Amino acid sequence: MHDERRRIEERVQRLHDQRIKTAIYAATVPFEVEAWQAPGEPVPFEEAAAASYEPFAMGTPWGPPWGTTWFRMRGQVPAEWAGKRVEAVIDLGFVGDWPGNQAEALVHLTDGTPLKAVNPLNQYVAIANPATGGETVDYLVEAASNPDILADNFSKITPLGDKLTAGDQPLYTFRSADIAILDEGVWHLDLDVQVLRELMLELGEHDPRRHEIAHALDRAMDLLDLDDVSGSAPAVREALRPVLSRPAHASAHTVSGVGHAHIDSAWLWPIRETKRKTSRTFSNVTSLADEYDDFIFACSQAQQYEWVRDNYPKVWARIQESVKKGQWAPVGGMWVESDGNLPGGEAVARQFIHGKRFFIEHFGIETKGVWLPDSFGYNAAYPQIAKLAGNEWFLTQKISWNQTNRFPHHTFWWEGIDGTRIFTHFPPVDTYNARFSGEEMSRAVRNYQEKGGASRSLAPFGWGDGGGGPTREIMERARRLADLEGSAKVVVEHPDEFFAKAREEYPDAPVWVGELYLELHRATYTSQARTKQGNRRSEHLLREAELWATTAALHAPGYAYPHEKLDRLWKTVLLHQFHDILPGSSIAWVHREAEAEYARVAGELKELTAGALAALGAGGPRAFNTSPYDRAEVVRTADGTPVYVEVPASGSAPLADARPPQPVTVSGRVLDNGLVRVEIAEDGTLSSVRDLRANREVLADQGNLLRLHTDLPNYWDAWDIDKHYQNRYTDLLDASSVTVVEQDPLVGAVRVERSFGKGSTITQTITVRAGSPRIDIETDIDWHETEKILKAAFPVDIRAPHSSAEIQFGHIQRPTHTNTSWEAARFEVSGHRWVHLGEPGYGVAVINDSTYGHDVSRTVREDGGTTTTVRLSLVRAPRIPDPEADQGRHRFTYALLPGATVEDAVAEGYALNLPLRVAEAAGAPEPVVSVEGEGVTVEAVKLADDASGDLVVRLYESRGGRAQGLLRTGFPLAGAQITDLLERPLEDADLADGGVSVTLRPFQILTLRLRRG
Repeated sequence: MHDERRRIEERVQRLHDQRIKTAIYAATVPFEVEAWQAPGEPVPFEEAAAASYEPFAMGTPWGPPWGTTWFRMRGQVPAEWAGKRVEAVIDLGFVGDWPGNQAEALVHLTDGTPLKAVNPLNQYVAIANPATGGETVDYLVEAASNPDILADNFSKITPLGDKLTAGDQPLYTFRSADIAILDEGVWHLDLDVQVLRELMLELGEHDPRRHEIAHALDRAMDLLDLDDVSGSAPAVREALRPVLSRPAHASAHTVSGVGHAHIDSAWLWPIRETKRKTSRTFSNVTSLADEYDDFIFACSQAQQYEWVRDNYPKVWARIQESVKKGQWAPVGGMWVESDGNLPGGEAVARQFIHGKRFFIEHFGIETKGVWLPDSFGYNAAYPQIAKLAGNEWFLTQKISWNQTNRFPHHTFWWEGIDGTRIFTHFPPVDTYNARFSGEEMSRAVRNYQEKGGASRSLAPFGWGDGGGGPTREIMERARRLADLEGSAKVVVEHPDEFFAKAREEYPDAPVWVGELYLELHRATYTSQARTKQGNRRSEHLLREAELWATTAALHAPGYAYPHEKLDRLWKTVLLHQFHDILPGSSIAWVHREAEAEYARVAGELKELTAGALAALGAGGPRAFNTSPYDRAEVVRTADGTPVYVEVPASGSAPLADARPPQPVTVSGRVLDNGLVRVEIAEDGTLSSVRDLRANREVLADQGNLLRLHTDLPNYWDAWDIDKHYQNRYTDLLDASSVTVVEQDPLVGAVRVERSFGKGSTITQTITVRAGSPRIDIETDIDWHETEKILKAAFPVDIRAPHSSAEIQFGHIQRPTHTNTSWEAARFEVSGHRWVHLGEPGYGVAVINDSTYGHDVSRTVREDGGTTTTVRLSLVRAPRIPDPEADQGRHRFTYALLPGATVEDAVAEGYALNLPLRVAEAAGAPEPVVSVEGEGVTVEAVKLADDASGDLVVRLYESRGGRAQGLLRTGFPLAGAQITDLLERPLEDADLADGGVSVTLRPFQILTLRLRRG
């Protein structure tokens, strides 16, 4: 037989694209269209309905960036269309090849009822099936002219990311708005040909099935009447039926499809637009559920449900009905799909607490899995946190984006730092926006790394980010691929069902221990530093407000614990931990609003804390310690006078002068407090840090060396830092002044000022205080660089085989060498409040109050000693998607802690982030809780969320070893229970000696519910 593949394939493609697809709509009549441009921000339906509309012609430009145009569309179904399936088909002038983040619209009836959205790949709204003929159609269409920020493939700097800079020129040209007949026979033929053609092209050239499909398509095309595609479609479909009905091989891979619409809660659009995107997509989904009984849609992010509930009650009611029918599956159990590295431990716990409670309260459903397909790596505490929230499985896809190493599993057990394991799956289809194309199906089978051990994978399908979610075309593809020779089999099912089957099939799945590090998007630990600082401050202010509100509720008659305010503020902070807000990868508008929100949250929380302390009664000045560790340090009075105080953990003490171990002396540029002696060079770097207790030099080279690197990654500017940034840099050694600014027995400080680059300045105050070995470096940057990253280096004389960095509820160890490609790929990593380097008998920590990104490297000196260097990433200057990212003022503090154990690092990390608060108050009661026993660290103290008056205390083992302790209370204790994260009892706690006896494995998290006597 002659090889005619090329002829056949080209013939099929042309007939499909130019004849079949163009005949899907058999006839059209245009709508009469009028338009009204809403001024400023979006308006309610009622205001739009009452507006004055002007005639609008097709082919007219419309829509300034971020604008809203309302279109009134009127028409009538021709009488002769009776018995036909009739739809409205609207093309707003869609652009590009991505169906999200551009023009989209929500179609309403004139009474305000939302019907369905119009998106680039989902342009229809059902009118009648079948039509009686003569129906009147009257719509109000809310169209959003969101700019296509992704245009030019993220290669061009654009001002469109903020309405303040985007201009007012129209972005789109309205193409058409018609009433049309859907020719169902042609539409189904289009899908038959698409599925077969794509499958054919994925099969090997020697596979008989490929040739069988090719010749079947060739013969079928002979039956296609080019003058009557509609009339000949049934015969063509019948000719293809045999080849479409061949069953899949018994050993064929099974793809469990679940409808999904990954909607970023903010990214290349502001939060206000996400509220509308959710309403549009969810309208589409509920409409599709009415068409397809076998359709199932998985939707995460309780915050998005709440937006729809509050703003689109009719869409909310349809969601509730779809949930009851089992077609809508709440998943994920988190308030938002948060970043996987940056939120603090308590914040990750609250993500699950607030998310799971929402689904339980509104749907009676407790979600079973963690749904995080798009976050940029996942901390190693997740398995334990997820299990304590009642989850059984974990799903992500992003690790497939690794730049260097291919992750070895798709289905596996993920083991966290405490030993907890959770069943985990990475969809090998490598997308959370699948459409069941032939290429995707082939990729899923080809990629799947569990062959021989398991045979199924999951594929979330549907267009995300405003693309409208799953479509009827995708559902039809799934039906054709349910059992088709040459392809993986597709079954549409709930993700819980997939995970149950996968676990049963593969109980001895391999184990991955530790973090799921994404070898990409490493700059998200640093970009948009003010957003990250706002999050860090908010997390600690929330802790503070909860502790002192609890104290006041216990001891101040008449004080009411602010449950509702704290709940609202927590949800605001949780929202901004979304995986494109907190990582710094959103447009300027998003980060501008985030900074304003963080300022508002900080103001409210400070008021709550001040109110709680005031409720304790009037008195003299006292220092309040929110940290879980006793403190002995210098604090300043209201007039700035330094005072040395000793304050118990979670308690307070009067500002009476305590005696520090030794005063601070300042001689030239040398600061000495008897614990450390710090010498500052003329260039402003640390030339020596001597630990006087251990009688050893800490530094192996210049300390606090500021280095400015060129930072232009290959592609995703705000997301990535590529290794070549290390090759080009400038050391900032030209200090304009090095000045002693404080000489006091309690405080010695030297200020270093620098100017560099494009008018940037850095002022750093290096401070040593009595009684503490911690050397603080308060930093004020006025930043005007572009495509640069600024790092601060501390090369220490320690041979450390690994670094330890704080993560959620513990820390993680990473090798300091690069023996393998996996280690070399970790050239930029994340951590929270501290990084520790140690050798037997000695260690050093670098502490920070708002920095996450850092790197650790090592080299051997000529004298045989080892220099291990920690470099904090302070600030970046990417230009895409926000051209002004990080520009302007930044104020933060980092510190060097010589002679530190891991426990010292934990304590000082809390201390730097939770400075002592000075307030006028009466003699405060004893701490609400206190702990006896090393390694047992209290993370949260609050009243129970059910307003019962019980206390909830969350603690964890923080050193990485076993711990025993006794939790004492500052109130009569009637009983104690161990609970899950949602404060539901698991078992009674052990009471001993008037407190609660606690035994913890390494990094174990324990939540206690305490009943007052």
